Amino acid sequence: QVQLRESGGGLVQAGGSLRLSCAASGRTLGTYAVAWFRQAPGKEREFVAAISWPGSSTIYADSVKGRFTISRDNAKNTGNLQMDSLKPEDTAVYSCALRGNWAPSGDSKDYAYWGQGTQVTVSS
Repeated sequence: QVQLRESGGGLVQAGGSLRLSCAASGRTLGTYAVAWFRQAPGKEREFVAAISWPGSSTIYADSVKGRFTISRDNAKNTGNLQMDSLKPEDTAVYSCALRGNWAPSGDSKDYAYWGQGTQVTVSS
Protein backbone atom coordinates (compact mmCIF):
# COMPACT_ATOMS: atom_id res chain seq x y z
CA GLN A 1 0.00 0.00 0.00
CA VAL A 2 1.28 3.47 -0.83
CA GLN A 3 0.38 6.71 0.91
CA LEU A 4 0.66 10.05 -0.87
CA ARG A 5 1.00 13.38 0.89
CA GLU A 6 0.92 16.77 -0.79
CA SER A 7 2.63 19.92 0.45
CA GLY A 8 3.38 23.41 -0.77
CA GLY A 9 -0.08 24.88 -1.07
CA GLY A 10 -0.96 28.32 0.24
CA LEU A 11 -2.19 31.80 -0.55
CA VAL A 12 -0.57 33.75 -3.39
CA GLN A 13 -1.42 36.82 -5.43
CA ALA A 14 -2.35 36.56 -9.08
CA GLY A 15 0.76 36.30 -11.20
CA GLY A 16 2.70 34.57 -8.45
CA SER A 17 4.13 31.07 -8.19
CA LEU A 18 3.83 28.01 -5.99
CA ARG A 19 5.55 24.63 -6.06
CA LEU A 20 3.59 21.60 -4.92
CA SER A 21 5.24 18.34 -3.88
CA CYS A 22 3.83 14.85 -3.54
CA ALA A 23 5.73 12.51 -1.25
CA ALA A 24 5.16 8.76 -1.32
CA SER A 25 5.50 6.48 1.69
CA GLY A 26 4.85 2.81 2.25
CA ARG A 27 6.44 2.08 -1.08
CA THR A 28 8.18 4.00 -3.85
CA LEU A 29 6.55 5.75 -6.79
CA GLY A 30 8.00 2.80 -8.66
CA THR A 31 7.48 2.63 -12.39
CA TYR A 32 4.11 4.36 -12.18
CA ALA A 33 2.73 7.53 -13.71
CA VAL A 34 2.03 10.47 -11.40
CA ALA A 35 -0.70 13.04 -11.92
CA TRP A 36 -2.17 16.16 -10.36
CA PHE A 37 -5.89 16.89 -10.25
CA ARG A 38 -7.75 19.80 -8.69
CA GLN A 39 -11.22 20.50 -7.39
CA ALA A 40 -12.69 23.92 -6.81
CA PRO A 41 -15.70 24.48 -4.53
CA GLY A 42 -18.91 23.45 -6.26
CA LYS A 43 -17.07 22.01 -9.24
CA GLU A 44 -16.06 18.53 -10.33
CA ARG A 45 -12.50 17.31 -10.03
CA GLU A 46 -10.46 18.15 -13.10
CA PHE A 47 -7.19 16.93 -14.55
CA VAL A 48 -4.18 19.25 -14.34
CA ALA A 49 -1.06 17.37 -15.44
CA ALA A 50 0.52 13.91 -15.55
CA ILE A 51 4.00 12.49 -16.05
CA SER A 52 5.14 9.05 -17.13
CA TRP A 53 7.76 6.86 -15.55
CA PRO A 54 10.64 7.59 -15.67
CA GLY A 55 9.56 11.10 -16.70
CA SER A 56 10.04 11.42 -20.45
CA SER A 57 6.39 12.07 -21.29
CA THR A 58 4.05 14.71 -19.89
CA ILE A 59 0.49 15.84 -20.60
CA TYR A 60 -1.31 18.99 -19.45
CA ALA A 61 -4.79 20.40 -19.35
CA ASP A 62 -5.18 23.24 -21.85
CA SER A 63 -5.99 25.64 -19.01
CA VAL A 64 -2.52 25.24 -17.45
CA LYS A 65 -0.36 24.56 -20.48
CA GLY A 66 2.61 26.93 -20.60
CA ARG A 67 2.15 27.97 -16.95
CA PHE A 68 2.50 24.71 -14.99
CA THR A 69 5.34 22.19 -15.14
CA ILE A 70 5.10 18.67 -13.77
CA SER A 71 8.22 16.75 -12.81
CA ARG A 72 9.35 13.83 -10.68
CA ASP A 73 12.43 12.98 -8.68
CA ASN A 74 12.61 9.21 -8.64
CA ALA A 75 15.62 9.21 -6.30
CA LYS A 76 13.71 11.27 -3.73
CA ASN A 77 10.43 9.48 -4.38
CA THR A 78 8.53 12.69 -5.02
CA GLY A 79 6.37 14.25 -7.69
CA ASN A 80 6.25 18.03 -8.19
CA LEU A 81 4.06 20.66 -9.80
CA GLN A 82 5.59 24.08 -10.48
CA MET A 83 2.81 26.60 -10.93
CA ASP A 84 3.68 30.00 -12.43
CA SER A 85 1.57 32.94 -13.57
CA LEU A 86 -1.19 31.81 -11.25
CA LYS A 87 -4.73 33.08 -11.82
CA PRO A 88 -7.69 33.33 -9.43
CA GLU A 89 -9.37 30.55 -11.40
CA ASP A 90 -6.53 28.22 -10.35
CA THR A 91 -7.90 28.30 -6.79
CA ALA A 92 -8.71 24.72 -5.75
CA VAL A 93 -7.63 21.76 -3.66
CA TYR A 94 -4.81 20.05 -5.55
CA SER A 95 -4.33 16.30 -5.17
CA CYS A 96 -1.65 14.00 -6.49
CA ALA A 97 -2.43 10.52 -7.75
CA LEU A 98 -0.51 7.40 -8.70
CA ARG A 99 -1.44 5.16 -11.57
CA GLY A 100 -0.86 1.42 -11.78
CA ASN A 101 1.30 1.65 -14.89
CA TRP A 102 3.90 3.91 -16.49
CA ALA A 103 1.72 5.84 -18.96
CA PRO A 104 0.25 9.25 -18.08
CA SER A 105 -3.51 9.68 -18.30
CA GLY A 106 -5.96 12.53 -17.84
CA ASP A 107 -8.74 10.24 -16.59
CA SER A 108 -9.10 10.10 -12.82
CA LYS A 109 -10.49 6.56 -13.07
CA ASP A 110 -7.05 5.35 -14.14
CA TYR A 111 -5.47 6.28 -10.81
CA ALA A 112 -5.55 3.91 -7.85
CA TYR A 113 -3.86 5.95 -5.12
CA TRP A 114 -4.70 9.48 -4.03
CA GLY A 115 -3.41 12.03 -1.55
CA GLN A 116 -5.62 14.14 0.71
CA GLY A 117 -4.89 17.33 -1.18
CA THR A 118 -3.46 20.76 -0.47
CA GLN A 119 -5.29 24.08 -0.77
CA VAL A 120 -4.12 26.63 -3.31
CA THR A 121 -5.74 30.06 -3.16
CA VAL A 122 -4.94 32.78 -5.68
CA SER A 123 -6.12 36.28 -4.85
CA SER A 124 -6.85 38.91 -7.49
